[in-house]
Amino acid sequence: MLDSTDNLLKQIALGEDSTLELKAIEFKGAHISAPHRNSLADEMAAMANSNTGVIVLGVDDKTKTISGIPVEKIDTVETWVREIANDQITPPLLCRIRKLAVPSATGGETAIIQIDIPRSLFVHQSPGGYLYRIGSSKRQMTPDALARLFQQRSQARIIRYDEQAVPQASLDDLKTPLWQRFRSPLSPKDDREFLSKLKLITRDEDCNLYPTVSGILMATDHPAEFITNAYIQAVVYRGTERNAAYQLDAKDIHGSLDEQIRQACLFVERNMRVYAIKKPNRIDTPQFSLNAVFEAIVNAVAHRDYSIYGSKIRLHVFADRLELYSPGAIPNTMTVDSLPERQSARNELLCSLLAKCPMNVDAYGSQRNFIMDKRGEGVPIILTESEHLSGKRPIYRLIDDAELLLTLFAAPSPHGDT
Repeated sequence: MLDSTDNLLKQIALGEDSTLELKAIEFKGAHISAPHRNSLADEMAAMANSNTGVIVLGVDDKTKTISGIPVEKIDTVETWVREIANDQITPPLLCRIRKLAVPSATGGETAIIQIDIPRSLFVHQSPGGYLYRIGSSKRQMTPDALARLFQQRSQARIIRYDEQAVPQASLDDLKTPLWQRFRSPLSPKDDREFLSKLKLITRDEDCNLYPTVSGILMATDHPAEFITNAYIQAVVYRGTERNAAYQLDAKDIHGSLDEQIRQACLFVERNMRVYAIKKPNRIDTPQFSLNAVFEAIVNAVAHRDYSIYGSKIRLHVFADRLELYSPGAIPNTMTVDSLPERQSARNELLCSLLAKCPMNVDAYGSQRNFIMDKRGEGVPIILTESEHLSGKRPIYRLIDDAELLLTLFAAPSPHGDT
């Protein structure tokens, strides 16, 4: 990709080719009138289906003149591009959007937007169909070419998803304190060698270094900027119904995965009831076993399918239960019934990194020192501790073979209220 403004300007002067598309932006009032959303979606998908490339907004493709984008409208254009990548392309396209200040045709300075589009691991469909790029134009893929591309991209995804490169991110996006915590006296002294050995960065097919999915999830402050919906949506409802009118508290929990786990546990602890009985001595009975909640959130974060776009972990707390939705089917040959007996990890690298993260939270009765133990004790703890407290065994349910729902039942009030 064009990694400097000077290189980009030189390429613009040469005009469009297989890896460069130029588009002028036109406005009608506050709204973008050109190019059409579907047209830009087709260009983006065609490039992702072909080779790594760049789309520049704010440049006339015929004259190569930099027309620019008004500075006060640059954020509107950025949001518009993100919506197109998420809503007009299937599966949604991950791309990097950069705002640049460049010399204008009149001699001053203006703004443009550079969209870096990596060669995708998926085959993308846009409003125009399945397209690919040849030279400076796009074409419909023939059935046999489409079949070959699906086969090639499927083979590329044999690499574990959590070890794959995230081309729309750069090494600078990894926060030093977050990856330094994994260092030990035996770790390589060279930073890049250490990050590569830990698989927080990797090389793509062109030998460029990029953060991996695990690197983004464990060593950035806001993983959802690069991996759609890599956060936890937490909501508390007053009664037993999922109704926005009855919301008591809500929070989108971001941060590195271990931080998301901590914040989600604190969210439940802050919002759940604790019943007190004063005879003969005061006894506090929490609504939920915090140790079970901790294990459930760890499992959801560690084992969810991060390759599923448009799905997030959802943590919903009601007066009578807690529901935790985790995107993805159960890995390998496991079933809902075999969860307490078997162990299988979808994200081996993520699990190993979480096993190196100190608890740094109230252990909620857990004796371990690190967030994960990898011994397969999580589900048994969830089931036994929750059932002991509430008298009801938690329920795992697979929804449409695409999302795992865990329901933990609340302890009944000793006072008979709800």
